[in-house]
Amino acid sequence: QVQLVESGGGLVQAGGSLRLSCAASGRTFSSYDMVWFRQAPGKEREFVADINWSGGRTTYASSVKGRFTISRDNAKRTVYLQMNSLKPEDTAVYYCAAKDGGVVRTWGQGTQVTVSS
Repeated sequence: QVQLVESGGGLVQAGGSLRLSCAASGRTFSSYDMVWFRQAPGKEREFVADINWSGGRTTYASSVKGRFTISRDNAKRTVYLQMNSLKPEDTAVYYCAAKDGGVVRTWGQGTQVTVSS
C-alpha cells in the first residue's frame, strides 16, 4: 500500500555527515513502522535503525548507535537518517522499508552511500 523513495545518498569523506530521506506515499503510511537497512557488496542486508511512526520510539544497530539518528516528519510524510562521523565501513546501499506487525511490507529502491578514507 505504501510506496517509498529514498534520496540523499552520495560520496562523503570519512568523518563527514550525510542525511538520507525516505518519502512515503499511500493512504496507510502512518500505520507503519519505518526502518533503515543497508547492504554492502557481498554482505548480508543488515538492520540500521527503526522508528515507530506514531509513537516516536527508536532503535539502532550497535554499529551506528551514537553516530546515526533516525527521525520523522509527519507533515512531510518523510523519514530521515542523519549520519555523522561516517566511516568507510558505512559504505553500502541504504534502503528504507515499511514494517507492519513486525513484517517488512514495502522496500524503497535504495540509495548509494560511499564514504572515502
